[in-house]
Amino acid sequence: MGMPQKSRSVKKSQREAGLFGEAYERESRLLPLIGEQKDIRYYSTSAKSILNGPETTGMGFWSINPYVGCAFGCAYCYARYTHRYVMQRASDNERMENALANRYEEMPPWLAFERNIFVKQNAPDILAKTLRQGSDKYLSLLKGEAIVIGTATDPYQPAERRFRVTRRILEVLAEHPGLKVVIISKSPLITRDIDVLSRINRHSDLSIHISLITLDRDLARKLEPRSPTPEARIRGLARLREAGIDAGINCMPVLPGITDNPSDLEALVKRVSEVGATYVGACALRLRSTAKQRYMPFIMKEFPHLEERYRNTYGNDSNAGSKYREGLTQFFHELCERYKVENWARVDDTNDEGDGALSAECSIPSLQLALPFPG
Repeated sequence: MGMPQKSRSVKKSQREAGLFGEAYERESRLLPLIGEQKDIRYYSTSAKSILNGPETTGMGFWSINPYVGCAFGCAYCYARYTHRYVMQRASDNERMENALANRYEEMPPWLAFERNIFVKQNAPDILAKTLRQGSDKYLSLLKGEAIVIGTATDPYQPAERRFRVTRRILEVLAEHPGLKVVIISKSPLITRDIDVLSRINRHSDLSIHISLITLDRDLARKLEPRSPTPEARIRGLARLREAGIDAGINCMPVLPGITDNPSDLEALVKRVSEVGATYVGACALRLRSTAKQRYMPFIMKEFPHLEERYRNTYGNDSNAGSKYREGLTQFFHELCERYKVENWARVDDTNDEGDGALSAECSIPSLQLALPFPG
């Protein structure tokens, strides 16, 4: 004897509620955990847009960041503020699974930036749609405005080995001639993509900016705990230049009393000139409030003799003093002339977001440049 129609309808409704009810809807919103690496967790997130225009960056360029957060954990990183917005939105929209929610509650924001990495897995597809031939954004880019990849987080951080979001973004750009593309990274992993970079280089204006602030391996490990060694970055620079790709060094930040010894900076410029660097750039340390939460405890622990001077310098301003910045500019100008490398150095940076294209890591104050420590 069959089940009454009403009973069957009730059973069906109950099943649907179990499958597609409130619990299901919440589950479907959660940011999925897609990987773990020691104490780092990787979460998938869907980007609504990936190409941020000048009205967003506050500069005359467009930016792409394939990841939110950065596992390199550099003590001086200015971009930590970008992470808290994503975490806050995920919390407000109930998109955090329990472990991530606990980390959000218990982990300081500066640490969450380097331990919870969000992977924009759909970024290449979004970019392809954005750059469809004839679109307004594509036409604007053809007029010469640059696309800068890696203004807030490193596009070749460890996540890229597995998720390959940056490479897939480059493959999209390789299909669109006439662009101006800039990539900023600390990682020699970028040389994995020399094939697609060479394709871009044939029909667009491409330049690579390798971040390197010291040749001292031990000091680099202290300042940038999970970043590639200085030697590895120089080898990466050499490979890019051998492939005919324009590539130079961002010596950013030069840290006061830490990485600003004149002989050390000269050794750095000399070394990168030997492997064919097309330019060396430098600018002074900007220390935003979010970055201070990480950087000042680091100074207190590792360089306590500098603590008072840093507090005096950055207590009421995120910039180093103008005399120091001007002195730094002149110093690098002379170094680059000596070693026949093109030079640029930013004396003043008024962009509050710190999201400058070639100054994407601006940072610097000094004791050792024969300049007074600012402040």
